Amino acid sequence: MDLHFGDSKPTDEERAAVDALLGPPESSWEGADRSDADLRWARGGREARARRDLLLPGLHAVNDRVGWISEGALGYLCRRLTVPPAEAYGVATFYAMFSLKPRPATVLHVCTDLACMAAGAQQLCEGVESRLGPGSGVTVQRGPCLGLCERAPAALAVRAGDPVRTAVAAPATVERAVLTASAPGSAAEEPPAERALPQAGDPSLILLGRVGVADPADLDDYRAHGGYTALRRAFALGPAGVIREVTDAGLVGRGGAAFPTGRKWRATASAPDTPHYLVCNADESEPGTFKDRVVMEGDPYALVEAMTVAAYAVGAHRGYLYLRGEYPRALRRMEHAIGQARARGLLGDDVLGQGYAFDIEIRRGAGAYICGEETALFNSIEGHRGEPRSKPPFPVEKGLFGRPTAENNVETLVNVLPVLTTGAEAYAAIGTPGSTGPKLYCVSGSVERPGVYELPFGATLGELLELAGVREGLRAVLLGGAAGGFVRPDELDVPLTFEGTREAGTTLGSGVVMAFDDSVPLPRLLLRIAAFFRDESCGQCVPCRVGTVRQEEALHRIAERTGAAAGDDIALLREVGRAMRDASICGLGQTAWNAVESAIDRLGAYE
Repeated sequence: MDLHFGDSKPTDEERAAVDALLGPPESSWEGADRSDADLRWARGGREARARRDLLLPGLHAVNDRVGWISEGALGYLCRRLTVPPAEAYGVATFYAMFSLKPRPATVLHVCTDLACMAAGAQQLCEGVESRLGPGSGVTVQRGPCLGLCERAPAALAVRAGDPVRTAVAAPATVERAVLTASAPGSAAEEPPAERALPQAGDPSLILLGRVGVADPADLDDYRAHGGYTALRRAFALGPAGVIREVTDAGLVGRGGAAFPTGRKWRATASAPDTPHYLVCNADESEPGTFKDRVVMEGDPYALVEAMTVAAYAVGAHRGYLYLRGEYPRALRRMEHAIGQARARGLLGDDVLGQGYAFDIEIRRGAGAYICGEETALFNSIEGHRGEPRSKPPFPVEKGLFGRPTAENNVETLVNVLPVLTTGAEAYAAIGTPGSTGPKLYCVSGSVERPGVYELPFGATLGELLELAGVREGLRAVLLGGAAGGFVRPDELDVPLTFEGTREAGTTLGSGVVMAFDDSVPLPRLLLRIAAFFRDESCGQCVPCRVGTVRQEEALHRIAERTGAAAGDDIALLREVGRAMRDASICGLGQTAWNAVESAIDRLGAYE
């Protein structure tokens, strides 16, 4: 390993931020004051390299404390972890929430993605930027979805310091966004999590029944409302019994791929290599998705219990919760829930006195949509750039740290609780034979009651939109987010199942349902989707890296042309789209053309 450190030194504040995470350096090789004894031999190199996975938390520590990452701070972190500075630079520049150039301590992230764009994000940005000009001490950063689509338009203020302070303005006006950025501590509190749940209090809810009913900060209240019943039954069934129940229930992944959860768990549990790991993917960055945020904010102990059940089933003793960096309240809620569970013997060396050891570590993302792909997420946790890996080998064989790993998203995991409490047969009776159980939908856009809805699989798109109060003049509905597809207003009888949406030529994805009326120009939507994929491509493979750029360029040209010239660019779009779909390494490139294709073919976007 060739290490080339520059001459830049960290400030006292930067050094303190790194040392607070890693502990004080033990030798001058790690950046401590020099001594003659230290110069005779190097100590701790192997141990330091084994902590490479702390690179991302270290970058967060400096960015949170100072607001940006200087060359001196990066070099000091690299010395502490024995990471080549060039590699660390590649990691730090991979994430949108980090800056390697000086900037003010306060950053105001303003969402310009689909739901916020339809709600006036452009005017909001212009107004905020005119009010917070140079010298205001605030950087205004336009960016992708903040996961606050039910309260669009949205802004998130982050003020560096010890501790870092955050505040949300949603729905945001220019005045509220400016106040939030100027004084994050004085901004109005966010509404409770149940405000994002129009069905709150409905006794028929299975996954969301505790949101707005039980205190999310009170472990005893969680247990009084049925908490930890599923884990006790899991210990009674044993690991194989839990996997059998999940398999018989027909539970499939809720992230969009719909892979059978029981099959994934069985493959992980039977892998001979050890240790095994469990990873919860809470990096929901798909534009229009916010269901996992609502679960973590409104029922955090449910996720802690579900992760414990899953880890027990697959033989894991350590779990990682990868939580997107734009969710400060969810982070606080999950940190509190994990701490309380650990203090009460529900995590740690002897869970519930059963002789089973399991603990959870939270890792924050930093603004990279691609890290929602499971292998990119593993790379991110390990301290590398969040680029997807080629498969095979699959994660159940070689996942996190090269060991067998079960990876599930938040919604999939919390579905395990009713599987165990009601039994596989009762759970499988909900929904349809091909798509069992309840499903969460993120409804936003041109509706009266945006939010997270829980319905059994098999309900139609029209029934869901009726619950949400769709407005007059409906032009199109985007299913599955930016990676999904559009449907017309005359196609609302599409059944919301994995098989039903496939037959209709679209996709259910992670459950995004975005309604757009005729006040939203469709070409602008498509350009925003194309810009999103161009920004979020990790650049590892040529079809995606080049294809997403060419797609956006063609859409810009089409917006300015008509007739034969536009037809030539549409033909080019189809060719580029096929190349991305067939040859990209991961799902980002493979689905980057979906929404544009459906808008052209189903909606006649450029006719």
